[in-house]
Amino acid sequence: MVRFQKEHRMTTIASPALRLTVIVDEAVQWHHHPLYTEIVQRAHAAGLAGATVIRGVEGYGASGHIHTARILALAEALPVLILIIDEEKKIRDFLPELDELVVRGIVVLDGVEVVRYVGLAPESA
Repeated sequence: MVRFQKEHRMTTIASPALRLTVIVDEAVQWHHHPLYTEIVQRAHAAGLAGATVIRGVEGYGASGHIHTARILALAEALPVLILIIDEEKKIRDFLPELDELVVRGIVVLDGVEVVRYVGLAPESA
């Protein structure tokens, strides 16, 4: 269990920044683990400010096939969104990683304004 100090850890992201959104099927694997896990791990290794994975409950993409989590339907290949926000240069430098990983899905960039980005500092062990 990670314990957090009461003090805030301020990390800055220059604004305007970019939001990188990657949407892939939840079931897609990369070397025997979920593709979204590999993307988050590579984003962390690249020093990006943070990444969040959100599981969709329903959607369709280029194939036109609707995937849903409704009770009577098979919850198979649901969409997952990987969101990463950071400075433009850092995000653009990360894009070649996705060329290798995302063979089916969509990668989108949006300009965003970061208003506040604060976390708690983990306690020293």
